[in-house]
Order: sequence, then C-alpha cells, then structure tokens
Amino acid sequence: MTEDWRDSQEILVMDGRIKVPYAWSAGEVGTTYLESLRDAERFLGTRCPVCGIVYHLPRMHCPDCFEACPEWVELESTGTLVTWTIARRPHPALSPLAPPFGFGVIRLDGADTGFLHLLYGFGVGSLRSGMRVEAVFARERTGSILDVSHFRPSREVV
Repeated sequence: MTEDWRDSQEILVMDGRIKVPYAWSAGEVGTTYLESLRDAERFLGTRCPVCGIVYHLPRMHCPDCFEACPEWVELESTGTLVTWTIARRPHPALSPLAPPFGFGVIRLDGADTGFLHLLYGFGVGSLRSGMRVEAVFARERTGSILDVSHFRPSREVV
C-alpha cells in the first residue's frame, strides 16, 4: 500500500479578511415603509385581500396564497412582546445600545405577524412574553429599520 501524498501534506492556513461592501434597493414596498418610519414615525403593514392577514413587515404578495397585497394599513407604535432574549455583552455590529439589551419578536397592534427588533430600558428579570411594549424612534432618522431605536415597556394606561 502506497502513501497518498495528501496524507502527509502540511495544511497551511492563510489569515485574511474579505470586505465586500454592497447596497440594494429596498423595492417599492420597502421604500414606502422606510419613508414612513423616517418621515412620519409611522408603522405600515399590508393586508392580503384573500387571507385578510395584515403583514408587518409589509409584503407585496401574500406568502400563503401568493395574492398581491395592495392595501396599506397604518399600525400602532405599541404592541405585544411575543418572545425575547437578552444580550449581556457589547457588540457594535448587533446593537448600538449598551448591555444589557435584548432582541424581541414584537407584534404591533393592528398586525397579525411579528418582527424582530431591539429591546432596551427594561429592568433585570422584567421581560416576559405577552408584555406591552412601545417604539422609541431615533432622533435622527435616515430611512432604515434603525429609525426605530428600540422598544421599551409601554407607558400606556391599562
């Protein structure tokens, strides 16, 4: 039996970093949504005319029945925390907020679906699924999802 050259070959590793900048269009629906956040501090969703589901984030077509969703629906800036997790270490790529901060799936009032966003301003151990939250908009808005700085416990009177 002869030795295969690959069995004795030294494995060399080259360290490197590849930076690949990119940009893409938010599209018609995404642009309308992001402009609404930026210019009016207003959340929008779209309603499927067949299923009746209100999607947030808005969609051009229903992912369930593939029907076009031309109807825009204004949503509240308050909602329900569906599920969450806490980050206890700083990570500038994940959040500009100082720890502890969280990530949560939030279902805005008026929407049938949830979306992932940052959570901040909660006491240790106070997060729970089903709690009410409200959006905090950034002072300077640029047309991105981070025009909503984070969600905090709702101050609404129940």
